[in-house]
Amino acid sequence: MFTFRVRNKKMNNKIEIAQLALENLQKNVGIHGTCKPSEHTDFDCQVTVTINNQTVNFNAAVKQELRHHQLTKIFSQASENNPLIVIANHIFPKIKDELRNNAVAYLETNGNIFVKHKELLLWVDAQKPLQQLQIKTNRAFSKTGLKVLYHLLQDDIVNWSYREIAALAGVGLGNVNYVFNGLKEFKFLIKINKSEYKLQNKKELLDKWIVGYAEKLKPTLFVGSFRFLNPRDFEQWRDVKFHSPTTTWGGEAAGSLLTNYLTPEVLTIYTNETRNELIRKYKLIPDEEGDIKIYKRFWNNNYDDSTESPNIVPPLLAYADLISTDDSRCVETAEKIYQTFIRDEFIKN
Repeated sequence: MFTFRVRNKKMNNKIEIAQLALENLQKNVGIHGTCKPSEHTDFDCQVTVTINNQTVNFNAAVKQELRHHQLTKIFSQASENNPLIVIANHIFPKIKDELRNNAVAYLETNGNIFVKHKELLLWVDAQKPLQQLQIKTNRAFSKTGLKVLYHLLQDDIVNWSYREIAALAGVGLGNVNYVFNGLKEFKFLIKINKSEYKLQNKKELLDKWIVGYAEKLKPTLFVGSFRFLNPRDFEQWRDVKFHSPTTTWGGEAAGSLLTNYLTPEVLTIYTNETRNELIRKYKLIPDEEGDIKIYKRFWNNNYDDSTESPNIVPPLLAYADLISTDDSRCVETAEKIYQTFIRDEFIKN
């Protein structure tokens, strides 16, 4: 029923997700569906679902796990290519709410489905999440690879020597080779002449890096949660003077400083200072419920001078921190950062 030729390994993994979702839709709900490769490069496949003798043909976007920062593109695709259905292993409840509020169909691999199309309305949400299918990745998106990839996205270093890139990212020389091979496999890195490479599809690569960073790398950088000894200092957080150039505001604080749009509810700090130094210099108290989250700085390059403020993480990292949240104002702030500081670099190809 679902056998067809697929274009590449990446596509094959997404087709497996779509197949499983349609099989469980029929098994659990009694609704028949089929999928086939899409002729449209913006979509992963075309899905046909028959409900109450009514057949609907969808353009399908297939995700391992749908994230909040991907919704802007999803809604844009839906407005231009209706009907659209999002298929994923798992969709968080808040994201389901936003999809339904925007009349965007979705299907999970456990068979849960929402469709609102013309006179048709179907909403099934009774099945428990399945254990996720593991999409094949490569070493470009390992914890170490994500550090290298950050520098490739942040800095114009794709044609540096492997030794120079390894030194900048603080990783072993062999890891750079793994990253380059991984990027070639996923067609993010192409050779333009005998000695030069070029990154392509950089916005897609950035989105993939953000997911990997939030899930794999960032949790390993967590130092701990803290609060100010004097609670009133939280209101005057902008007056805090960092004693080290490696200590910078990230997350909501960086978003506030870059856009003047967001009032932080949680302060994020990236640093190479020790835990004891942080407590002593900035009058902090460890607190598991504290509203100050501190992470180890993982990059080694100097600050991007474009923001003229060295106590903020580079805009790319601030964007990643904010777009990965489920908070609408954080996501709006992230979009402002993207449009102001990042967009031009990522629409070149």
